[in-house]
Amino acid sequence: MAISTPKNSSTPAAAVYLNGNIYTVDEQNPKASAMVIADDRFIYVGSDETANGYIGDHTKVFDLKGRTILPGLIDAHMHFGNVGNIKVKIDAFWKPKLDIIDAVRNAADSAENGEWIEGRGWNQEVWDPPDYPTRSDLDAVSQGHPVYIERTDGHAAWVNSKALEIAGITKDSHNPPGGEIIKDTDGIPTGVLVDTAKLSVSENIPPFTEQKALKALEMAQEEFFSNGVTSGHDAGSDIQTIERVKRLYDSGRLCMRLYVFMRIPDGSTTLGDEFYAPGKQIGLYNNSLTIRGIKISIDGTLGSHGALMIKGFSDRSDGYLGLQRVTRERLLAVAKRAHEAGFQVAVHAIGDAANRRALDVFEQVVKENPGSDHRHRIEHAQVVALEDIPRFKRLGVIPAMQAVHATSDKNMAEKRVGPERIKGAYAWRKFLKTGTVIPNGTDAPVEKVNPFHVLFASVTRQSRDEEPPGGWYPEEKMTREEALKSYTIWAAYAAFEENIKGSIRQGKLADFIVIDRDYMKCPDSEIKDIRVLQTILGGKAVFKGE
Repeated sequence: MAISTPKNSSTPAAAVYLNGNIYTVDEQNPKASAMVIADDRFIYVGSDETANGYIGDHTKVFDLKGRTILPGLIDAHMHFGNVGNIKVKIDAFWKPKLDIIDAVRNAADSAENGEWIEGRGWNQEVWDPPDYPTRSDLDAVSQGHPVYIERTDGHAAWVNSKALEIAGITKDSHNPPGGEIIKDTDGIPTGVLVDTAKLSVSENIPPFTEQKALKALEMAQEEFFSNGVTSGHDAGSDIQTIERVKRLYDSGRLCMRLYVFMRIPDGSTTLGDEFYAPGKQIGLYNNSLTIRGIKISIDGTLGSHGALMIKGFSDRSDGYLGLQRVTRERLLAVAKRAHEAGFQVAVHAIGDAANRRALDVFEQVVKENPGSDHRHRIEHAQVVALEDIPRFKRLGVIPAMQAVHATSDKNMAEKRVGPERIKGAYAWRKFLKTGTVIPNGTDAPVEKVNPFHVLFASVTRQSRDEEPPGGWYPEEKMTREEALKSYTIWAAYAAFEENIKGSIRQGKLADFIVIDRDYMKCPDSEIKDIRVLQTILGGKAVFKGE
């Protein structure tokens, strides 16, 4: 016999979940066994006994059988379009060089005449020896096709001689502003192009057809849902991609929640006025799409020596300081324009000089136009001078960091910056002690989409092979609670969305996941192995595992 809806509820329950192990990330109610959903919201979170009172004639009742529930995970820094794009390119993610070369050979065998061969994911740091690849490696297998394979971080490209020829890159070519053409001892381009130097090649690659581009976005959504990610902060999209996303929402083919930063491209001389014309677009498509941020990059990455440093790289003898992709004056103009329009600014900064410059600009912008809840962000904040870490909290600037970068970079990071600067690198505990929050993410496709790899790295400071024992600079570890917050409520806060998502709480969107083991109690080593059994978005299942 159905039990009537409690008198204090005027909304009939669509679904009731009972007998669960629910970690709510709600400080007022951290654990629960039951949830009640109406429309796309939680209307009750608490005990089985009370939840039973919401069951009506048409309520669906689910017995969780003690399974663990977490809020829908929020990847606070990813590249939505690129995650889909790599699905239709060579997957070179951390693979041996010979395997990548074989993949190029196979692609050339089936490619049409003159067709570009593309891929992404190589990382010389996992090769033995850890040397940059060369164009001759690709020339031998590409059968005359131009080849363009991006490094895992997206800040360098490995190309063949045909691609260099098309781009007009020769011995006489000079480094563009914010880029480097790697050359051998004779001054001949080797086939590795860093940051803006790769643009002269990539601009010659034909774009996807519209149908292929839309399909790639759908494939990205599938990848995120299967990994328990219900929301993502897209760290840099152009207007064309945003329009495609809207088309997919209009047609019902997309429902993942996206918070989009519009990218100011390298070399742009405008302030992006076209971005501001529609104003802030918040909660479109039933809280699926928000566009209220601007993204601009100062430097490159550590792996490709593109991070902008205060002092020279420790593993180069030439005093090389890295790459400046944007001047301070240009950065200030962009940040002021966005701040005045009420938009959030996200600045890519890896090196200590880049982070200091971003903080200096934010300090000036906010001083000249104070009073707003700006929540400006520095994306990555990987290497920060120790004296600059407290400035984030003081200025209200959010360090959006990706914990898995620390464990991916640990084999080369200290070589790049030395034993003193490494103390301010990937320094999560030092940041947390100042009282700031750290929204977490993958930077996918720089890293795999799997958020449990990130949570594992956050808690253990180990790579997926559980190295090193005890963790790399273990004093910077997060607790399990902090790591979960970094992927839920802190990520929501970093997008001004903490009132509608990020925790399982009455009135919030009913986004949650069912996982195969207890995140809070399983051995540390098992966190990386957690599997998602179901992903629920707004009360509806969007993924069911085996």
